[in-house]
Amino acid sequence: MSVPIYAASDPVSSVLSFALDGLSLRQRTIADNIANIDTPDFRATSVDFESALRSAISGGESVGDALAGAGANLLPTDTPVGPNGNNVDLRKETLAAMQSQFQYQMVARAVTDRFDLIRTAAGA
Repeated sequence: MSVPIYAASDPVSSVLSFALDGLSLRQRTIADNIANIDTPDFRATSVDFESALRSAISGGESVGDALAGAGANLLPTDTPVGPNGNNVDLRKETLAAMQSQFQYQMVARAVTDRFDLIRTAAGA
């Protein structure tokens, strides 16, 4: 069984890893919503990991420990339901996919910059 990086490293790496996991889940959820755009009675979901991340950062305990027990929440969207019982809004999902992709790129860049800084500090 693999241990998530946020359960066993420094606080900054824990936050970055948790954010990447949450954004990855969000991207998969959006793709699932879009794939089911014509499925009768399908209800779109969204992902909230920011609440757990905010709570872990502002809490008094170790960020790594707080995030190890935390997770992302899949929530039903509030988009109105259409005539076939489906509530996937392609415009909303496409916009969410683009936003999520940009966020993922920014966090991935932060991870790269952090490792570059560590490598420089280690003299490698």
